[in-house]
Amino acid sequence: MKTISVTKPGEISILDTPIPIPKPYQALVKTEVACICNNTDSELVSGHFPGMEDSFPFALGHESIGRVVEVGDKAKNFKIGQRGISGLVFDDELQTEGLKSGWGGFCEYVLINDHESMVDDAVDNEQNGWVEVFEIQTSVPDSVSAQDGVLLCTWREVLGAFRDFHLKPGDDVLIYGGGPVGLSFVKLGRLFGLGWIGLVDRHKEKRELAKQFGASETFDRNDESVNEIASRETLKKLDAIIDAVGKPEIISSGLPLIKRGGSICVYGFYAGLKEFNVQNYLGDFNYNIYIHQWPTRLYEKESQNLLCEWINEGKLSASEFITHEFQVDEVSQALEAVQKRKVIKAILEYD
Repeated sequence: MKTISVTKPGEISILDTPIPIPKPYQALVKTEVACICNNTDSELVSGHFPGMEDSFPFALGHESIGRVVEVGDKAKNFKIGQRGISGLVFDDELQTEGLKSGWGGFCEYVLINDHESMVDDAVDNEQNGWVEVFEIQTSVPDSVSAQDGVLLCTWREVLGAFRDFHLKPGDDVLIYGGGPVGLSFVKLGRLFGLGWIGLVDRHKEKRELAKQFGASETFDRNDESVNEIASRETLKKLDAIIDAVGKPEIISSGLPLIKRGGSICVYGFYAGLKEFNVQNYLGDFNYNIYIHQWPTRLYEKESQNLLCEWINEGKLSASEFITHEFQVDEVSQALEAVQKRKVIKAILEYD
């Protein structure tokens, strides 16, 4: 099978490796579509992702969808022909000496694990190879297309984070960052029923897209009027600031803008930081800081049904987010496009 591998920093190769062999609680999935994760995949390829700096060569990818083609005898919740998402291939499953797993989700064939069956049989533990990511390896209804389905990898994380951040319908929020995550907060926030939604980003086209998704206002990164939001007669202070970039300075710039009991919600990843400072005097007496660098898998999984409802109702579509399409053999070009910061979501299509 085709396996997209990073052989050294900045160098992509497509290797021919054996098709994975599903274990009893696994299903084998033939990939239809994959998505570049703009930040994580870029960090992995460049050799800067924490814990993976010296892991070359490795198989790349973690956002994909495909059809089940084989099912292990104890995997009761998957059927041949179903679509499954979030499939991966781990080190031993690659069956290739020296090749490690960078999750391996871009492989032509991946494996999904039946979390529910492992729980039922009391084998959801390390001794039996269980890891927490199994919880979100799920089937997708036939009514959901492959392109919409692969975007669930992003949308589930974001909608699940609404619970981690204790967001409520009617809350007024300001989002920093107009990448796939920031724009998903806008789009899903409007469907969820947030109140005023603002977005800060330096790229005009991303600000315009945010308005199409339902943002109340958008601001350039250097727009000083952001700091005046809290003094407006029509808005007053905000319920939450969402950092979808991963810059600690956003905490300090956001503190004066949130109301008493409001929240700074960090979704961005503070890669490599051992510590950061919070200028406490800028905030009100009571405020919250939520650091959310890894998804809460239960919340992520439980958000899927509502997202599929929105997709089926025509309220949510991958076509609004996908700006670039490539064949799998063009993965290097796809990653180059991401580096130019003009990509919202780039997909890889498989034969």
